[in-house]
Amino acid sequence: MSESVGWPRFLFLCYTIFMLDLKKYGIDMWDEKKIASFREKLLNWYDENKRDLPWRRSNNPYYIWVSEIMLQQTRVDTVIPYYNRFLDMFPTIMDLAQAPEESLLKAWEGLGYYSRVRNMQQAAQQIMSEFDGVFPDKYNDIASLKGIGPYTAGAIASIAFNLPEPAVDGNVMRVLARLFEVDYDIGVPSNRKIFQSMMEILIDPVRPGDFNQALMDLGSDIESPLNPCPEKSPIKDFSAAYLHGTMDRYPIKAPKKKPISIYLKAFIIQNSKGQFLLEKNETENLLAGFWHFPLIEVDRFENNQLDLFHSSQEVGMDNLVSLPKESFLQDYDLEIEWANHSFDEVKHIFSHRKWHIQLIHGYEREGKIFENRQVGWFYPDEFERIPRAKPQQKIWESFQKASK
Repeated sequence: MSESVGWPRFLFLCYTIFMLDLKKYGIDMWDEKKIASFREKLLNWYDENKRDLPWRRSNNPYYIWVSEIMLQQTRVDTVIPYYNRFLDMFPTIMDLAQAPEESLLKAWEGLGYYSRVRNMQQAAQQIMSEFDGVFPDKYNDIASLKGIGPYTAGAIASIAFNLPEPAVDGNVMRVLARLFEVDYDIGVPSNRKIFQSMMEILIDPVRPGDFNQALMDLGSDIESPLNPCPEKSPIKDFSAAYLHGTMDRYPIKAPKKKPISIYLKAFIIQNSKGQFLLEKNETENLLAGFWHFPLIEVDRFENNQLDLFHSSQEVGMDNLVSLPKESFLQDYDLEIEWANHSFDEVKHIFSHRKWHIQLIHGYEREGKIFENRQVGWFYPDEFERIPRAKPQQKIWESFQKASK
């Protein structure tokens, strides 16, 4: 860049470019004086009202990274105990890079979206091999790490390294949509660039990390998706939606698609020692690496319980029809005495799927030992040392409730 242009002129040119780009979307940005006033109002409010969160007590990029990944799709009050426990178990990037899979999944157990922690470990290994074990301090390097997208890269860059990089998440887009009455769906990924461009202009160059966090706090509380309190907002005088009485219109977001229902039979098999049969999921699906009660997927649940306790021949069905009990016996080669117990249906919602689970209880008397697959017998007090995803915990709770 020519020295004759200078930084102020360069920044003005960048600002003008963003302005022209945003005009195509019907967004008229404020002048520099109003932007400066907006920053001051927002940051003054943040200084007085910011939440005391453990990851805000340090500029350590590793700590900030862990918190940002955990906070994706998860409430703050849920994250705090996980965050503290995770850093106790893996206090450094090296510890995370070298952690055994079962320890890693156990630390994340119950948080869901388990690809997050697997990506974190791969990113930690990247840092060890590509950055000599030191967390990178440039935006592009941060964004090159596995599992880190534009939002997380911006959050880490601004909070840990004070770089003027926007961190645009759902909370921030909600606030911006109301400020400027943005007529674009915030749920459409391609529209994110609109809000990114807006933030490039608005972000405070001196306190970018605090500016990003202030908008996040505002969007998660006063400007929350449900029951917002815009009259309490420190920036209500800047909000076009508040001033025009259109708060109920913004942000624009199409309703989520209903999750697809999946129907499963869960087999609670107990041996004569009081141990239960568990299997490690060695597939590549969303719960890979976790231990679970044997599961068999079915097309639907029958209104009666014949499929649970009788063979296809006994109920007059075609021999080609494979019922859950028969499939289980073939897969595990066990002799089972089935118990005619009734259990509450277990339900669990993932992002795009809803599991409906019926429990089937039985007793195995031969004491079979499994040698060729990740299957074994476990006492209930051993469950705590192995990773089990939330649906499995719900299954066990339902079984215990019925047993009592």
